[in-house]
Formats: sequence, C-alpha cells, structure tokens
Amino acid sequence: MKRTIVAACALAFAALSGGGASAQGKSLKERLAGTWHFVIAEVTAPDGTKSFPFGPKPRGMVIFTPEGDFMQIHIVAEVPKIANGNRLNASPEEYAGIMRGTIAQFGTYTVDEEKKQFTMKFTASTFPNWEGVSQTRSIDKLTDDEFINTNPQVGAGRGSAYNLYKRAR
Repeated sequence: MKRTIVAACALAFAALSGGGASAQGKSLKERLAGTWHFVIAEVTAPDGTKSFPFGPKPRGMVIFTPEGDFMQIHIVAEVPKIANGNRLNASPEEYAGIMRGTIAQFGTYTVDEEKKQFTMKFTASTFPNWEGVSQTRSIDKLTDDEFINTNPQVGAGRGSAYNLYKRAR
C-alpha cells in the first residue's frame, strides 16, 4: 500500500513538473501572443534625460495574435475633449492635443527567438510617417504577467523607449 501511495505521488509530481516545463518550453512568439495593457512608456534622450510621452498613468493596450498580426494604442490619461462634440470639427488646439496624446497602429509582427527581439511592420498608424515602416524592439522581460520591451530608436532622434505592459486577465 505504501509503495502504491509513493508511486502515485511520484507520478503526480512528475505530471505537475512536466506541465511547468512544457509551459516554459513555449516559444517567445507563443508567450507574446495575447492582450497586454499599457502601463508606462519612458523615453531616454541621448543626453540621458527621461520623459513620459503618455504621462505617468497612460491607457492603452497591444494585442498580438498567434498568426502574426498586432494592434497597439497608447493614450495619455487626459485627452482633450472636443467642446462642440463633433470629432470632425474640433478646434486646431483640440486636434493638436489629441495628436500629441495618442498613437495607434496595426500591422504584422515577427519574432527572432535567438536575438530575443520582435519586429513590427506598420500597415497603418495615426502617425502616418510610420506606415510601411518596420521597427525592431528588444524583449527585455516576458513572463505570464509582464512584458517589457525597448525600442532602441524612437523617431526624430529622441532616444530609446522602454515600454511596460501587464497581461490582460
């Protein structure tokens, strides 16, 4: 009887351990797939100065599909409201505030497992200069709950951007 209990416990332990090992055996692309909530973007300028282009409490998300598509949106906590209620007829100041405080894009992505990088190719973006452009970013941390990447070259020579996301539940 004791041997049966010990054998059953050993089998259960092996099964549980194997399940954890197989989860860790997933590719970066498999682990990246899903919905991630935007927590912070921190840009470090060439002179070392840090800035937060979407403020200290931004909103947004990025979604990576297993098939290689992505959608990303980043929004400052307080986007200006349009006084007249018509998004097609805002004031120049309202449009400028909205443009400064948001970015959205979608396209395809690939993952380089060896280099621990992913490349996003923008099909369209609210920053039209990025349409058709590819950006390669490092995967600095990727757990079940947290994803950190670095864009080494933010546009216009502004430096590098550290981006933190938490997995949606």
